[in-house]
This record gives sequence, structure tokens and C-alpha cells, in this order.
Amino acid sequence: MDLAGEGALPGWLAYVHPAWMIVALGLAWLALRSGLELRRLRRLARADGLVALRHRHLRRAKLAVALLVVGFALGPASAFWLRDMAPFRTLHAWLGVAALALFVAAAIQGHRLEQGERGVAALHARLALAALLVSALAFATGFVLLP
Repeated sequence: MDLAGEGALPGWLAYVHPAWMIVALGLAWLALRSGLELRRLRRLARADGLVALRHRHLRRAKLAVALLVVGFALGPASAFWLRDMAPFRTLHAWLGVAALALFVAAAIQGHRLEQGERGVAALHARLALAALLVSALAFATGFVLLP
């Protein structure tokens, strides 16, 4: 689709997916930071502030995953309807698939932790860190796709 053509959608719509993902990944980063702080306090056997920090971590992480799922869907929709590109034909797209899979896997393990299964804490942390690292690669490879 020609974004500048007559009757075309406004060109700024092509920036919705990247902007959305910046917000979602920023929130995921904040969730990671609060998760690491939780881990540090638990290792030091300090209980002060754990409950509030845990609630903040859960709130951020759940919202981040929800935003990431929606933002992921915006990617191929934007490629197809706004950019006249075939979805999933770029390294950016496949890194996005991998990152989303890792975020969802981390969320599943996080839910298990929330339900009291303490044995999955290390796996949850590794998956979350891997998800953010892969998403950083997806972010970097997305720059060449900007209009």
C-alpha cells in the first residue's frame, strides 16, 4: 500500500508497532529489574519490602506480556496492510517470534512460581533474560524496516 497515495491510511500508522513495542519492552525491562531485586533480597534473607516488590513485579510483568502479545500481532498486520510487505519474510519477524515464545514461556513459569512452585525460579529468570536479549536483537533488526 502506498502510504502517501490518495485515500491511503496516514503514514504515522506504520510507527504504531515500533512505538508500542518500545513501551512494552520498557515495561518488560522494569519487570526484569524488579525480579532481579526480588531475587537479591531473597538471597540476602531480607523480608522487608518483599510483598510490595513482588506485587509490583507481577503487575509490570503481566502487563508487559499482554502488551507484547498485542504488539507482536501489530507487526505482521502493519507489514501487510501498511507497508505492502509479506509478513514473516525478515530476520526481524523471526526474532520477534522467538522473543515472544520466550516471553510466554517465562510467563508460564512465572505463573507456576505465583502458584507456589519454587523449583522453577531459575528457569523463569533464565527465560525472561533470554527473552529480553532476543528482543534486543529483534529491536536492532527492525530499524532497517522503518519507513
